[in-house]
Amino acid sequence: MEFDFDEVEDEEDSPFPEVRASVSNIDDPEMPAMTLRMWFLGLLLTLAAGSANIFFNFRQPAPSIVSNVLLLISHPLGKLMALTLPIRTYRLPRWLAPLGLGGYEFSLNPGPWNIKEHALVYIMANVSIGVPTALNAVVVAELNYDVKLGYGFNALLILATQLTGFSLAGLCRRYLVWPASMVWPQNLIVCTLLNTLHAEEEDARGGISRFRFFCYASLGAFFWFFLPGYLFQALSIFSFVCWIKPDNIVINQLFGTSGGLGMSIITFDWSQITWIGSPLMVPWWAEVQIFAGFFLVYWILCPILYYTNSWDLSYFPMMANQPYDRFGNPYDITRVLTPDHTFDVDAYNHYSPLYLPASYAITYLIAFALSAAMIVHTVLYHGRTVLHGFLHTRIEKDDIHAKLMRAYPEVPDWWYLMTFAACFALAIVTAEVWHTGIPVWALLLAIALPVTYIIPSGYVYAMTGQNITINLLAQIIPGMILPGKPVPNMIFKAYAVQTLAEGTAFVQDLKLGHYIKLPPRATFMVQLISTVLVGLLQVGVKEWMFSNIKDICQPQQEDFLTCPHNQVQYTTSAVWGLIGPARQFGTQSIYHPQLYAIAIGAVLPIPFWLWQRRWPNNWNKYVSMPIMLNGIGLIPPATGINYSSWFLLGFIFQFLIRRRHFGWWTKFNYVLTAACDCGTVLAILFIFFTLQFPKGGINLNWWGNTVFMNTADWKRLPLRQVPADGIR
Repeated sequence: MEFDFDEVEDEEDSPFPEVRASVSNIDDPEMPAMTLRMWFLGLLLTLAAGSANIFFNFRQPAPSIVSNVLLLISHPLGKLMALTLPIRTYRLPRWLAPLGLGGYEFSLNPGPWNIKEHALVYIMANVSIGVPTALNAVVVAELNYDVKLGYGFNALLILATQLTGFSLAGLCRRYLVWPASMVWPQNLIVCTLLNTLHAEEEDARGGISRFRFFCYASLGAFFWFFLPGYLFQALSIFSFVCWIKPDNIVINQLFGTSGGLGMSIITFDWSQITWIGSPLMVPWWAEVQIFAGFFLVYWILCPILYYTNSWDLSYFPMMANQPYDRFGNPYDITRVLTPDHTFDVDAYNHYSPLYLPASYAITYLIAFALSAAMIVHTVLYHGRTVLHGFLHTRIEKDDIHAKLMRAYPEVPDWWYLMTFAACFALAIVTAEVWHTGIPVWALLLAIALPVTYIIPSGYVYAMTGQNITINLLAQIIPGMILPGKPVPNMIFKAYAVQTLAEGTAFVQDLKLGHYIKLPPRATFMVQLISTVLVGLLQVGVKEWMFSNIKDICQPQQEDFLTCPHNQVQYTTSAVWGLIGPARQFGTQSIYHPQLYAIAIGAVLPIPFWLWQRRWPNNWNKYVSMPIMLNGIGLIPPATGINYSSWFLLGFIFQFLIRRRHFGWWTKFNYVLTAACDCGTVLAILFIFFTLQFPKGGINLNWWGNTVFMNTADWKRLPLRQVPADGIR
């Protein structure tokens, strides 16, 4: 396909200033992209990172390997390969002609490591190294409901949920990728970093290079983690106030690190600080709002509700990852299950209602408010823009980037349609062959949710950076149509939530490819192949862990592999899938008043919107109720210390250092967070596989590793004792 470069004006650029500042308006169509070294580096790093993230998914605290870390690591490795690999061209023998490969030429080293290869490695990682929602659902089914499904089901379920989102993303390109108004602000940071790394000179001011700084900081983070992670674990669970008063339950609940509100603020463990994300990556205005939401909800509202015993909260631990029965014990799901794993109403009435600890009661309260606040906020602040997008996207004039992309053949829609059909066939196979209990019509409805939401949510995400999730909707609907069936409910939610999340991630990377001028078919191939291979490997890692690691997912597991995310999945499956929303939040339930939060959430954005329209200034335009409410949604399994320490470090780097040493911040801030992530991840893996796992491990039993275990915070003790005959 030929491209007329005369059509592009010399000074033509994007109509959006933030895009002009971050994205190049020139392209070299001859620059190699689908090189062997790109495939080698990309698959090596993504397979390793995807496997490590599965391991970290079952640990608390633990970091996660994000794609920006791989972006930085792959750059020196790519340059090293360009320096060391032989510069020669190889030709395949002609007898391979029947396969279409005869005479095909390739090179191990086609030239300098370039930005297009680098961007493809990043895209490969960004869509594949995360932990699939479906995998946590499978673990809960196996551990909590004793439904053993095996590797085959796990693998097919992961592929079906991941690749359905992939196919939807491709079908939405004309709405969410090609128009210039679809900015996708997250991609601008990546473009800036890529362009910086591939500039000819590191920095005209001289000084230490970013790569050298990355190496030093990574090495420092690696050795530092041996203190809070192995030698002196009290530095991680740094609840020093609780050490002074270990038996005072109120002090432990307020200042505790393990099961408290984190008012002690300090921890020396990078994996604790970054549990909810790196504070060096989030803008200061967003950090202020997230912490303000946390402060108001968990440091003000939560203690009021807990210490006044609203909803019988004080009979249970304040911050816990599991539901309880009326006797104060963890809820025994087996007592309300029939032999075919459905809900037994009579057994439920004889046993106990399901009681929520404060952390879950607050989470659902905020979720109800957020479900309405997000819609009202979107209508008030972005309604005209979204409507304009629906009405004018098809006729929007191409910008310079769309014109330059005409040099490359586009991916036909039927490629994505075939992928979608194949994924839906896999979904039917997983439902029917393994007899999971979810009917085909329910699968159709589960997939219809992300199909319906991907374009409107994509519009809002592309223009504002605010992601709309269907988490609550994907729990209420199956709870109503498949009552008393927790495993089918979890599968329904996995298809709905994971498909939309993956679809959004795939669209975001398609837009990155658009900005970097990657051949669309190259992007298609790396997204598809990396997702399939990493998904299969992640299932294998999960199977190995549960076969070889002692006491995994138990609360006192010695290597902290307590499966916090699975505990959350289990609780939601019990609340929405087994007992059901009608019984848990109905008029006869003590939690029924939480539904009024929907109306409150709908009203909350209105006064801020009116305020900004009446008195616009430089800072009130950043006030966003969805950010304040959505930002605290990681509790549980996160606890208070993950927010308070996160905000403290954010204040230091995103406010103080950024204001007083802007040059240093610009050059090293993002490199520092990537280096700390990298060094901590490597240290955790090294400690586990060399000191903790082999032959029972080497455990250091001294005060610094046990002092926090003797506190009410670690034991998660409730304020009140449950009466002998239970709660009435």
